[in-house]
Amino acid sequence: MSEGQGGTERAGGAERPPESGGAAPGRGGRMSRQRKATAVLQLLRGEDLETVSRGLGVTAATLSSWRDTFLTAGEASLTTRQKDSEELDSERLKAMLSNRFQARPLFRAQCRPLEGRSGLIHVGA
Repeated sequence: MSEGQGGTERAGGAERPPESGGAAPGRGGRMSRQRKATAVLQLLRGEDLETVSRGLGVTAATLSSWRDTFLTAGEASLTTRQKDSEELDSERLKAMLSNRFQARPLFRAQCRPLEGRSGLIHVGA
């Protein structure tokens, strides 16, 4: 690739594709902090979880996790006593665990229509 095509040359002669300004939705790329914050704020303003997650190309569980992390951090910033890193880690892990348990019924509901088709494994109760 030549310089005029927008790539950036790396050490060793490898080239990097031009930056697009953000992660491509649904492509497994990293989402910027700003895009995550914007998505969480959409949820907090009352927009539908499924609609926002589909628009970003991420799962509802991922978006819920971002929201829970955002709210936990916001709540922690309102305390008068500073929490140590162990307390913050504990709260973050509790929020993640709670999110996993909340996402489980959604996952099962999404799998039910697929059950019975050949090659698919039954999701237990």
